[in-house]
Amino acid sequence: MPFFAENLCRWWGKNPVLKKQEEINLLATDDENAVICECTLRCNLNCLHCGSDCLKTSKTPDMPVKDFIEVLDDIRINYRPANLFVCITGGEPLLRTDLEEAGRQIAERGYGWGIVTNGLLFTKERFDSLLKAGMCSLSFSIDGFEKEHAFMRQNDVVYSKVIEGIKIITEYKRTWSRPFAFDVITCVHKGNLAILPKLRDYLMELGVENWRIFTIFPSGRAAKNDFSLSHEEYLQVMSFIEETRKTEKTAKRRGESYIHVSTACEGYLGKYDSKVNDGFFSCMAGVSVGSVMCDGSVTGCLSVRGDFIQGNIYKESFVDIWNDRFQIMRDRSWTKKGGCGKCKHWKNCMGNGMHLHKDMESGPGICNMRLLREKC
Repeated sequence: MPFFAENLCRWWGKNPVLKKQEEINLLATDDENAVICECTLRCNLNCLHCGSDCLKTSKTPDMPVKDFIEVLDDIRINYRPANLFVCITGGEPLLRTDLEEAGRQIAERGYGWGIVTNGLLFTKERFDSLLKAGMCSLSFSIDGFEKEHAFMRQNDVVYSKVIEGIKIITEYKRTWSRPFAFDVITCVHKGNLAILPKLRDYLMELGVENWRIFTIFPSGRAAKNDFSLSHEEYLQVMSFIEETRKTEKTAKRRGESYIHVSTACEGYLGKYDSKVNDGFFSCMAGVSVGSVMCDGSVTGCLSVRGDFIQGNIYKESFVDIWNDRFQIMRDRSWTKKGGCGKCKHWKNCMGNGMHLHKDMESGPGICNMRLLREKC
């Protein structure tokens, strides 16, 4: 999800320590939400950590623009478009030659919109074209310097393309007053953990102001490759983010340049939760975030699939699905079993992120409390 909308995945309820069910139900009917559109499953890279296992070709055809626009028309009857952000992702959205047409129609209806891209097809000309179509947010991924990025992306050219793209956007933000949300995403693993300080400094040199750090969960192609972190390595990531955020506060007081860093979709992080993020954790899939998959399936976020799919826009309206389903994501009491049922952190964690559950019977695939070795 673009940086513009990322805080929708943090908890801003009246009770940040204990998330009350009535507050969750209220958020689900609020209009500060995000809709994610999986516009294609095609991709021009073969990333080792891809959660969707996207390929150059896909058996699932791209979703026609008119079909997704009908979803937005349905939504704006019930919600204010100005307070709902549309994130277009994939696959690789820049493979869509009609992306600008989709963007224009989204903007004409009053929605803000942005994309998450690997940057391989990004150019100054395409950027200008997307801006004219109303794009107001973009996220790039960069997983280290050239060696590390080429390894993860299985491509020797994409690193230079992303760096070029970052320079284009930071120059735009310096010279134009129009608001534009931009951030860089890094997926951390054993192979790039040690270079994080140097990467941070380089991103600051490039003018990047916002940086999100992910760890990798075993889904899609990532499940075929071991990118897990040990206890010591996970602590190193948390400490790095915490220290960088402290440096940011000092730099602000002195009027110096800084980079704002946070984790994203990591789940509940115990004592680190408020130290490495801008709010308290709560998985907002199906609460303030809804997604339309390439085949029309409706879910909370695109990493929440399988048994958690709530319906399909080709069979019923998105708004009906949103209003009448999703209780499985808005009432997480079903996660309070097994190890989670005995854990003292459950009231804050609520079974961790929905993307870490394969189904309602199994527990989360990753427990951050165990990684941090906090008593449960």
